[in-house]
Amino acid sequence: MKSLIKPIVVAAAFLLTANPVISKASNAITVDIFEGETATVNSYIFSNGESLVVMDVQRSTAEAKKLTKVIKNKQLPLTHILITHGHPDHYTGMSWLSKQFPKAKIVVANEAIKKDILGFSTWMESVGWLEAEPLLKPKSSKNPNGFDYVNNIHALNSDTLMMNGGGKLKLNAHYSPAEAEHLTTVYVDDLNALFTSDFGYHNVHLWMGQGVSKAHIANWRAQLNRFKSKYSESKPKVYPGHGKPADITLFDTLITYIDDFNHITSTAISKDEAKRKMKALYPDYKEADFLLKYSVDNHMN
Repeated sequence: MKSLIKPIVVAAAFLLTANPVISKASNAITVDIFEGETATVNSYIFSNGESLVVMDVQRSTAEAKKLTKVIKNKQLPLTHILITHGHPDHYTGMSWLSKQFPKAKIVVANEAIKKDILGFSTWMESVGWLEAEPLLKPKSSKNPNGFDYVNNIHALNSDTLMMNGGGKLKLNAHYSPAEAEHLTTVYVDDLNALFTSDFGYHNVHLWMGQGVSKAHIANWRAQLNRFKSKYSESKPKVYPGHGKPADITLFDTLITYIDDFNHITSTAISKDEAKRKMKALYPDYKEADFLLKYSVDNHMN
């Protein structure tokens, strides 16, 4: 009987020292993709097994309601709603989500993105676009029950978003104006994954419409080349703002698309011809009737 005591003690000690390793592994960040139907926009739900962070929250309240169900089914607390930039296809659902998850904090990487969101929403209200999305109407003296952008959106002013329970999202918002005036990307070590926001589209026409100048497009192209160089060795999985995940060859694909768009819009004799030529080159790309149409309209007289 005495001969069994030592092995049992050793085994117990091993189990005690092994448990922290198991616990640490269980806190590794995972991600789920919610693919929106409107504008083919993605929301990303990060989990460490103890809490959740959602990145971008859809173009409509109707889509945000679907996203809400997915989040609630995970039965974990949602701590943050991260908005990457000031385009409404990425933030329209934030008012609905904040009502469904009142303890979740709406965050952006910096004050500039907060101003972009408020500015875009104020403009949309001025032209009547928010009649279809009343939850986004800004709070004002005339609308005291409107969405309080100033107090409900919090600028992190940090390059890190820590998750409750362990793990972090590495943020970068230090980019020149491109698809939007200010954009945030997210890198997750646990996944070796880069979440490009709208620097990345996959099999979806790029938005180069209102607000995206030739200079913005040039910045965008240059940044894609910098991504190619920076991630050439680590080769992360790339999660775009629109479309399916890809590898880093997506950056080359996007550069080629931009070059084709620039060439066609500068040589075509009409907008219709430009759209036909782009559709012929990219027949399987989604959102031709919206993203491509308004992009061509913006860059041709």
